[in-house]
Amino acid sequence: MTHVTKPPTITADELIEEFDFLDDPTDRLKYVIELGREIPALDDKYKIEQFRVQGCQSQVWVVPQINEEDPTRLQFAADSDAQIVKGMISMLVMLLSNKTAKEILVYDIKGLFEKLGLQQALTPSRSNGFYSMVRRIHDLAQATLEQ
Repeated sequence: MTHVTKPPTITADELIEEFDFLDDPTDRLKYVIELGREIPALDDKYKIEQFRVQGCQSQVWVVPQINEEDPTRLQFAADSDAQIVKGMISMLVMLLSNKTAKEILVYDIKGLFEKLGLQQALTPSRSNGFYSMVRRIHDLAQATLEQ
């Protein structure tokens, strides 16, 4: 675990409200890209194989962090070399940071993804990449339970 800047947060309800307002799939993707600009860029020292998400066409890194205020809650830092992918991983970081490992593992990301209508806006490879990012975060959460 590393010490990195605490990421901003967003709730599922806030995301749903925002996406309900955006009817056009292009506007939804623009919003996802905007979310990617809200999290701090990851220092190059973390852009290493250990933190890389497997199964994404783009380069994506997810770094588990220590939550100084409550060590039972996980935080994540992340980055990608592609704007839409950075937005998607940012959305996951904002939604899942500061939750316990158990909360992360039961969080219905797939249901939320469908409610947001992102399936229609993303290519199949980006959609698969999104679920690779979810798997990586789940693996990190599961590993903390096994310690």
